[in-house]
Amino acid sequence: MPVPGGPETAPSLRRGSPGASLNVMPEPAMPRPRAGMREVAARAGVSTQTVSRVINDHPHIRPETRNRVLDAMADLGYRVNNAARTLGTRTSRTLGVIASDATLYGPSVGIAALETSAREAGRWIATAYADASSEASVREAADRLLGQGVDGLIVLAPHATTLAALLDARLGVVITALHADTGATRQEEGASLAVDHLVSLGHRRIARVVGPGDWLEARWRDAGGARALAAAGLEPGVRWSGDWTAASGADLAAEVAAAVRSVDGPTAIAAANDQMALGLIAGLRAAGLDVPGDVSIAGFDDNPDAAFYHPALTTVGLDLAGEARRAVAAVLGGDSVDPAPPVLVARASTAPPRGI
Repeated sequence: MPVPGGPETAPSLRRGSPGASLNVMPEPAMPRPRAGMREVAARAGVSTQTVSRVINDHPHIRPETRNRVLDAMADLGYRVNNAARTLGTRTSRTLGVIASDATLYGPSVGIAALETSAREAGRWIATAYADASSEASVREAADRLLGQGVDGLIVLAPHATTLAALLDARLGVVITALHADTGATRQEEGASLAVDHLVSLGHRRIARVVGPGDWLEARWRDAGGARALAAAGLEPGVRWSGDWTAASGADLAAEVAAAVRSVDGPTAIAAANDQMALGLIAGLRAAGLDVPGDVSIAGFDDNPDAAFYHPALTTVGLDLAGEARRAVAAVLGGDSVDPAPPVLVARASTAPPRGI
């Protein structure tokens, strides 16, 4: 009689026995040794020097040879050692991006656009986040990226003082900013389009919600709106300031509602971005005002949700992809790229004022 717990009653753990698959985890596969340039060269039937030239985008490589090397790299799972390549070529093929406030639509989309543009140029990006209002924080972010051997720096959504500090510093790399060369034209032109649209609808009392004053984009959009009002022969109107967030727009709603209800109050408002416009619309609705029945509202950025606001938001779209390509080209010393002009997208949040 078998003894309980003895060898006869215990399930066999020998490989191949019926119970083995229920009780034994399969042995993990041994990791494949990391392939090097020699293995790639042998697989492709070329020299290691040729492999090196392919990796570093040497211009004088026949397409069929390049493809054979790339196929061998893919087959072997070869990964380029950027640190080693930097020592040999003095380029990391990486661009540094200093970013802040990445939760906002503009900066977050800007980072994605820069990554796409860098990849199109055969580069990658390394991102360091900083408090853009602090010169020390931005310099620390720059030092961190430069320590990685980046080939250049792109500053995203810069504050005026911190960008000036970086441009004045001797950092040994090319520095540019998204919108730096085209900001005074594209950003101002976009803000002018929003005001011109409101004027074309018959509005003559147009107020504005501007962004934080130490942001270059806020300054440019503010200047564009003011210029359009002056060109139309209109008074500057009431001007409120937010911090780009929907919450700041909502916080202004009570004050804005009082102004709209006053004698000779504004019949239209141009907001410096879509998020502030969203918060303002929500706050005005809560205060009992109708948009656009009582007041028209236009935004700026044309974020993907703007068409689904209630009402759908009239706004201005920028060519962020073109701006990103321009910034990457500026850092790499390539041909200048001209972004497309801004475009007004008219939707339901704007209409002629009552009585017209």
